[in-house]
Amino acid sequence: MSTAEPAKIPLALQVPTQRVSRGWIAAVVTVQIGINVGFFAPIQVLLGLHAEQLDASQKGAILSLVTGVGAAVSLVANPLFGALSDRSTSRFGRRIPWVFCGTICGALALLLMSTAHTVGVLVLGWTLMQAAGNAAVAAIFAAIPDRVPVEQRGVVGGLVALGQTCGSLIGAVIGMVAAGNLVFGYALVALAVAICAVPFVLMRQDTPLPKGALEPLSTAQFLRSFWINPLKHKDFGWAWLTRFLLYLGSQLCLVYLLFFLQDAIGHPNPAQGVLVLTAIYAFCVIFSSVISGKLSDRDGQRKKYVIISSVIVAAAAGVLAVSSTFTMAIIAAVLLGIGFGAYLAVDFALLTQVLPTADSRGKDLGMINIANSLPQVVAPLVAWLTVTWLGGYPTLFLSSVVVSLLGALLVRKIKSVP
Repeated sequence: MSTAEPAKIPLALQVPTQRVSRGWIAAVVTVQIGINVGFFAPIQVLLGLHAEQLDASQKGAILSLVTGVGAAVSLVANPLFGALSDRSTSRFGRRIPWVFCGTICGALALLLMSTAHTVGVLVLGWTLMQAAGNAAVAAIFAAIPDRVPVEQRGVVGGLVALGQTCGSLIGAVIGMVAAGNLVFGYALVALAVAICAVPFVLMRQDTPLPKGALEPLSTAQFLRSFWINPLKHKDFGWAWLTRFLLYLGSQLCLVYLLFFLQDAIGHPNPAQGVLVLTAIYAFCVIFSSVISGKLSDRDGQRKKYVIISSVIVAAAAGVLAVSSTFTMAIIAAVLLGIGFGAYLAVDFALLTQVLPTADSRGKDLGMINIANSLPQVVAPLVAWLTVTWLGGYPTLFLSSVVVSLLGALLVRKIKSVP
């Protein structure tokens, strides 16, 4: 009797044991590149320039409003679309339809933003981009624990971090190239978002979920499923909190980067400065994420790498807090890249090992991704308050130091993962 029961578990819900191919990993990484171009080209450069174009005297407030509202939408969109993809029974699989629809709709939202001549239209376009982009993000992240065995997740996590970083770098390049033509910039970003999803969609390596494999849920049951009791699933709760803190620390370093170069350092070409720093950061992320992911898979350890990387992120913020020169900003970019790259690779592997159930990976990772998105709501407000009223950029970066070190300390609370 006991030997027959595992066969009853649908293939889509089983714990993967077969290593994934390089082609599949490359397709996942390519999706990550496109989606992150869609997120970071606006966040790093285009939205700031757009805000300045709409009202130079209120550029900080406009940027904080647009990014804050968009991030608030992502808080809901990521777990919602993750949960919907968990229960999708399309013949194309659970994740592919959401990646396809999310990237196409995200591209259309970016084209809408290119027409924005008012703050309201800009907010609407970015809100739609966040909703669509997070639908694709939720699905592509859930595809990893669907198909990748635990012993390969550090490497895959490192390569996914590479994709995220390349997307960020390409976004900065587009921002610099299109600094004088926002319509052209948004169009390039939209094209990248749509095209980069093509390999993953065409490969069709997504196991379908049979109809009736999961019990139907009422609307009330579906909504209640989003509550994951941190007392019952303690490691999941601690993993969520530590991820929130480190993403907040990192976001506090990045959210006003364009304005920091412009106003505090006095860089003659702030958009170009963002590109230089992003390129340095990207190289260091690629280097550290791939190496730390392999090391973590090899020795089976996750927490020590997460703790060390969190301390390095705090050090990067400390450098920015004590000096307002472009040379020190470069040093900070190196440290932030090394620390955050290692963190992205290993923490993702750790997270996949503390998910509560196999049949709700998309929803559970979506709840984890709130820890990524919520700092985008909090950080613009903190940045505006600290820069305007509480001591300026040094206070902003010291805040990053504190929250990053707190995240490093609390990682030790996770017990089920070494």
